[in-house]
Amino acid sequence: MTHHHFHLDATWNGGRLGEGSISTGNLNTKISIPTELGGPGIGSNPEDMLLGAAATCYLITLAAVLDNRKLPVQRLTLTTQGIVNAEGGMRFEKIIHRPQIVLSSDATEENIETAHKATNRAEKGCMISKALHGNVEVTVEAVVTVE
Repeated sequence: MTHHHFHLDATWNGGRLGEGSISTGNLNTKISIPTELGGPGIGSNPEDMLLGAAATCYLITLAAVLDNRKLPVQRLTLTTQGIVNAEGGMRFEKIIHRPQIVLSSDATEENIETAHKATNRAEKGCMISKALHGNVEVTVEAVVTVE
């Protein structure tokens, strides 16, 4: 069995309204509680990073799925929304991926249908989505168009 190990180093200065930093791979950033949750909003925060991890994993997985199906993709973009429920304690409740796939002008109806299926397949294949499964609802609202 092959295991891959990832490491993160972190520092923190101050109390709840303090700030810190993290360093992992190519990610080096300051961190604090976001202003939306009453913090100073310095650098990044756990909510941004969870959303970033989910979106990045989904986007890379989607690109791979589309490529494997040899679809004529001209452009692939993504917006992702995270919803935190503050009732009864903070809880990351839902992530919504909204991919937009633009296929080349020679795309067929079958290509369009395959691209739509790929958007859901990518969510099921994404390692971060799998890690969140059962704790955070992850949905996909895709738009596929032809150039």
